[in-house]
Order: sequence, then C-alpha cells, then structure tokens
Amino acid sequence: MTAPGRPTRIMTGKSIVDSQFERAANLINLDQYMRHILMRPFREVQVEVPVRMDDGRIEVFTGYRIQHNGARGPCKGGIRYHPDADHDEVLGLATIMTWKTALMDIPFGGAKGGVAVDPKRLSKLELERLTRRFTQRISIVLGPYRDIPAPDVATNAQVMAWILDEYSSRHGYTPAAVTGKPISLGGSLGREEATGRGVMYVMMEYARDFGIPLQGSRVVIQGFGNVGGHLARLLSAEAGAKIVAISDVSGGVMNEGGLDIPGLLAHAAARKPVSEWPGGTAISNEQLWTIPCDWLVPAALGGVINKETNAHTIACKVVVEGANEPTTPTADLILEQRGIPVIPDFLANAGGVTVSYYEWAQNLQQYRWTHEQVNRELKATITKAYVGVRDLAKQRGVTFRTAAYAIALQRVAEAERLRGN
Repeated sequence: MTAPGRPTRIMTGKSIVDSQFERAANLINLDQYMRHILMRPFREVQVEVPVRMDDGRIEVFTGYRIQHNGARGPCKGGIRYHPDADHDEVLGLATIMTWKTALMDIPFGGAKGGVAVDPKRLSKLELERLTRRFTQRISIVLGPYRDIPAPDVATNAQVMAWILDEYSSRHGYTPAAVTGKPISLGGSLGREEATGRGVMYVMMEYARDFGIPLQGSRVVIQGFGNVGGHLARLLSAEAGAKIVAISDVSGGVMNEGGLDIPGLLAHAAARKPVSEWPGGTAISNEQLWTIPCDWLVPAALGGVINKETNAHTIACKVVVEGANEPTTPTADLILEQRGIPVIPDFLANAGGVTVSYYEWAQNLQQYRWTHEQVNRELKATITKAYVGVRDLAKQRGVTFRTAAYAIALQRVAEAERLRGN
C-alpha cells in the first residue's frame, strides 16, 4: 500500500533501465557480449548498519553501494536515505549514473548508494551515527580514484561532511573522496543548485529549438526539494517562467497567476507543507498531473508517471525529468503515442554530477573556481550534450531518451573495448 500523501511509485530501478537499454543497444547494433558486460554491475556491496539510538536501543539498517561501471573513470553517484531503498533501485540508479557521466563526457563511471531508512524518524545525532557507521562499512570500496559519493534523496552537504570526516580519519584529509560538501570543507560554489540549474539550461535549449518560449510559460513542478526548489527559483527569477503549481509529499498548491516562489521557499524552509501555503489553492498530488501547462517537471522520486495513474491524463507540451527514472517504460510509450516529448533524466538532471566533477577537480588541484566559472562551464557541458542528443534523435528518428542512451552506450562500450574487453 502507498502511504497517504506519498506519490505512487510503480516499476522503478533495474526493470526500467533494462527496457530502455535494449532499444538503444539495437539502434547502435551493440555486440551481444558487450550488452552482457554493460548490463551487469562491476561490484555490489550490501552491509548491515547497526546504530545506537538516542534511547539506548540498537537498530540495524540495510545499506548498499553498487558500482556499475568504471571503464571511463572512478565510479560516481549519490547516497540516498529512503524507506524504499533496495537492491534493485540502487542498481538501476547506479546504471543510470554510468550513462549520465558518459553522456556528459566527464571522466567518471556510475555508482549509487542507499540505506533503507526513514530519515525523518531519526534525530540529528542518530543520522550522524548512521552515516558514520555506513561509511565505515563501505569505505573499502571508496576513494577519490575509486568511488566518490555525493548527496541524493534525503542527504545533503552535512551528510557529505560526516562522510568526509569518517573517510579522512582513516586515510588523511581527502576532500576529493566525496562531493556535495559544505563550501568551507572544499565544496564547490554552485553545487547545491547545480541539478536545478542544469534542468533550466536544458529547458532553455529545447525552448529555442522547438518553439516553446520559457518567458511567460506555464510550469508545473512535482517535488519541492533540492531540485524542484532551486529549479522553481531559477525559472521564475532568471527565465521569466510562471510556476503555476508545485507539490511535495503532503500535496500541492496552484495559482493561475503564478506562485510567489521566494515566499513559498521561505514557507517550506520553516518545515511547513506546500499545501498549506496561503498564496494559492491547495491541490492533491493526483490533481497536480492534470493541470494544463507547457512544461511538466517531475523532480522527486522514480516511477511517478505511469500507465496506472496518470500517463493518459497528463496535459503538458513537454515532460522534463528532473528526478531519476520518474517515467516508466509503458508510460514513456503512452506519452510518445500522445505526442508529448520527454527530455530524459540523465540529460535533464545531469547538472549535479557535472558540478560534482568540477568539485572533484578543484579538490585535486586545491584551487577554487568562482561561481560564475562553475555556471559557465556547466552551461557549456550540458548544452553540448543536449545538442548531441537532439541531432541524433532527428537523424535517426528516435526519441531523445533512445538517442541519449545510444550516445552513452557507445562511449562506455568504446572504453571497455580499448581496455581489452
């Protein structure tokens, strides 16, 4: 059963990745042996994480770190804390990271980590104990030239600081061992907003190419965390878009004239539900999907656009995947049949890992970039990737998703072959 208020999640993780992989592999005539290599992870680690709670009890949580592929560089990927984190979800997300880093043409492979826990039920001290113990259990597979974690769902710069401290206690100060850190501990300027900013840059390119101007356009965003929050702020402040509806786990709010994003961000920062914002009309999570708009951005969890609940009723001109794997393969086909294009996750939301790469490079060089330099490089990198996907999609008559997969698969397969596989 889905908890009240929680968005429905159907078919996520490895099953989504497998179905998308075959279409792209067929497009580039990928050898069967290479398909076998690229669809299986290099290394999987599952650990039990005992944590002493504030009342003296010891609870044991299950954690995962899966390294999918490292042919193009050290593995890279976030760590998420979520009750639904399991092996298949983490494996699917690790695989996506391989394609994402390849598509951006940055020198990383793909990994992902997760702990099956509800972080909202933990105190700050319990969260720190969990993070440190989890880091201890997986540290043997981490390192600046082996596997570099980053924030993901329900983790943040503070969690990354604990990981840095725990790893450094064994290996000496190693800022390049983790990204998404606080600025004062070697984090990069612009990293926190990077995923949302990258989504906006992709939208700007698509808007120009396909005649859906961002200025004054209607945007609906599902999710008001790091990605959704920054995206809403940037779209309204820098692109002149009108955010007409936003939701979080509790529900949503809409305003036909456009929401006051700075006010809503302050409301959310006070830990108040989005649905209680007085500057609009409260709506349910289900109603959000039916609001007519130009741009629909799922920016929360995976599998939320699916055949069972909303693929037939979504009323937008284009879907932009701010979250990882928000659209199931069946829903993808339904949207394609309905003439609704989808900008895939590992193109649209690749800003985070791209600026993580910049942070890693800055840490290795011990030289900090300016915020303007970070944004300039991000725009150049993600725009180059977008142009490659757009051109291949047009040339071969396929969707953006299939084109993006094809480019990424080709690059990783080439690296595997050159290394002797």
